[in-house]
Amino acid sequence: MPLDRSSGLLLHITSLPSHGGIGDLGPAAYDFANFLHAAGQRVWQVLPLNPVGYGNSPYGALSAMAVNPLMVSLEVLRDWGWTTAEALRTANLPGESGPVDFDGVTRKKLPALYEAAGYFVEQHADEPRFRAQWARFEQYCRDQAGWLEDYAAFVVLRRENNSALWTEWPQPLAHRDPEALAEFRKQNEEALLVEKAIQFAFDEQWRHLHTYCRERGIQIMGDVAIFVSFDSADVWTHPELFELRADRTPARVAGVPPDYFSETGQRWGNPLYKWDTLAEQGFGWWVERMSRAAELYDLIRLDHFRGFEAYWAIPAEDETAVHGRWVKAPGHALFSKLQGELGTLPFVAEDLGVITPEVDALRMAFELPGMRILQFGFGNRGAHPYLPHRYVPNTVVYTGTHDNDTTLGWWQNGASVEEKEAVETYLRPGSDGPVWALIRAASTSVADLCLFPVQDLIGVGSEGRMNVPSAATGNWSWRVEQKQLTREIAEKLRAVSDVADRTLEAELDIAKAREEDAQKARELEAAAS
Repeated sequence: MPLDRSSGLLLHITSLPSHGGIGDLGPAAYDFANFLHAAGQRVWQVLPLNPVGYGNSPYGALSAMAVNPLMVSLEVLRDWGWTTAEALRTANLPGESGPVDFDGVTRKKLPALYEAAGYFVEQHADEPRFRAQWARFEQYCRDQAGWLEDYAAFVVLRRENNSALWTEWPQPLAHRDPEALAEFRKQNEEALLVEKAIQFAFDEQWRHLHTYCRERGIQIMGDVAIFVSFDSADVWTHPELFELRADRTPARVAGVPPDYFSETGQRWGNPLYKWDTLAEQGFGWWVERMSRAAELYDLIRLDHFRGFEAYWAIPAEDETAVHGRWVKAPGHALFSKLQGELGTLPFVAEDLGVITPEVDALRMAFELPGMRILQFGFGNRGAHPYLPHRYVPNTVVYTGTHDNDTTLGWWQNGASVEEKEAVETYLRPGSDGPVWALIRAASTSVADLCLFPVQDLIGVGSEGRMNVPSAATGNWSWRVEQKQLTREIAEKLRAVSDVADRTLEAELDIAKAREEDAQKARELEAAAS
């Protein structure tokens, strides 16, 4: 899908300076939308919004369809009447600054959230102010029933079994015996309603924020991981769609082969899809998943796009990725089906790494923009496709992504002498240093969309890195401080974006100038005749 010439910022919701120890959909989200608007930015990219599992990674979620309860704003719930200011005070929630302490937030925020959702469920019939919202909740449950019913059951069962893998639950429930599930649902009706109410609360808050952004010309770009976690509602609900053994443990798992960066490759551990079964079912699960994503986002980044053409399949018993093999995936058939269901595909392909001609052909067949990372471009001549003079339209360029060090951190700790010399030669950084030199280079390139992590905009070093891919823990915790998003930075970025023709005002001025030129041409033609 061709993109408008524009630019934007990458900041995950959890990185907002919200009250409660973790970013949420409350006032700080609106403040950031206002900052984007003031800076002339037209895209807000977030990471996957799904509920996180081990390691707090949004790419290792408990559900491909559900959203993270920790991002629900308790302040907004207070305004709705679900909770009170006194209840929030006594919850002793963490503050607005500092990195996310996921364990602490889970211990303190989740109980307050469940209490609020429980009040809504228990009191909706007696509280007139809840009447309209309850009607929307009931409609939401009907609309999302395809995944919501099983997700709620999965979460309650997981809690009852002390967060054990679903394969370790009592077998009738692990294997989804209909009678056992029916009895479970009957005995846990209120708990299931509370889980659904929390999902509804997120969607209500998200819909309001999304509308606020759209009114200011800001699109939201989401992120969809290609694979799902084994410990997820998706695999428990649809074991027939994944490569599982008779005991429902994975037969093969996902990863990437050995390369320059790792002699043993990367063993991610996600179960692989039974693509033949998915194809026989008309890719129904993927249609539901991407329809859900299209409800939440205007644009969607597809993580590990090359896996839609061929994926690295590793025997589950192997501890490394060395003995995996490439297996073809039905990417063309899948995207054709999604195109028929969704219309124009709002996808951006994460096509980083070693990409084959077949992967490029799949991306171009559906006119999907590819990605370029400026930090990658200065190592040697083989890295030059990541430099602006090699870009083509229908490209999305980043200074760096959530998996990279911040640009300042890269410059201080990661860039080689040769890379720094190349930056100096290619960009001639000014008095504001190499980070803004990269921002200007991305902005003035022919790439349709350029995106900057907020850490680069405010000059944060390695302490602001969001994720180190090789580290299982200690990631995803960075948060911006409100005082760092200054008017001066917004004005500086707006000036760069405006001269690079990436603001809405620039687009309107260009359209006006073209129309004026066309009108003059029509007048001259009429005069000549």
